[in-house]
This record gives sequence, C-alpha cells and structure tokens, in this order.
Amino acid sequence: QVQFVESGGGLVQPGGSLRLSCAASGFTLDDYAIGWFRQAPGKEREGVSCIDSSHGSTYYIDSVKGRFTISRNNAKNTVYLQMNNLKPEDTAAYYCAATSHCTFFGSTYYPLTYKYNYWGQGTQVTVSS
Repeated sequence: QVQFVESGGGLVQPGGSLRLSCAASGFTLDDYAIGWFRQAPGKEREGVSCIDSSHGSTYYIDSVKGRFTISRNNAKNTVYLQMNNLKPEDTAAYYCAATSHCTFFGSTYYPLTYKYNYWGQGTQVTVSS
C-alpha cells in the first residue's frame, strides 16, 4: 500500500521546537518532490514547505521562513520538517504529500495542492502556553 505516515507532533509552548517526520511506504521518495501542508480547524489546507527530488532545493511560505527547515533522507525514505520558534498560529494538523516538482514564485513556495498525491493521516501540532 502506498502511503505516508507523519509523526512527531505534540503540544509545545510558544518559542519551542518540534521535528516532524514523514515516512513513505510502498514506494521510494527518490523521484518525488515532497510538500508539507497544514490545516487548522475551520481553515483551508495550506502548503508550508516543499523539497525537490533532484537538487534538494527547498521552498517555504513567508510566514515560516527562517523558522522551519525541510530536509530529506532518501536512504530512510523519510522527509523531515524542523520547526523552531513556534507560534500559536502554527497550530494545525500537519500532512505530507508527493508531487513531481515543487512550484514556487520567486523564492517563495507556491503550492498547487491538486498536484499532490499519497496524503498521510497527519500529525497534530499544538502551540500553546
């Protein structure tokens, strides 16, 4: 079965850090760009970051630039999202998914959600004091 499994979420205080993992099963990540998305209650799903397959280029939305870092370990078939200096507005369920290549405008991630496949079940991140 082709799927992603996200993990690493939890409850953290503002200013804290978490590292999310996105493990693929049933296929290899090597040929795919991987995006991280999030969805807060009552809001639309929002693309957060993307990492390309070929050169490992990374892209972020403006609100997480300088705080989040996406990386991949193809040997482990896993993509990570290191989140630092977390804010209450980062609270959401976080998901990963695969696509052919990252889309961007300038240096900013410009996600086209409909181009992504193999969505996982998500991991909850709650930032609260």
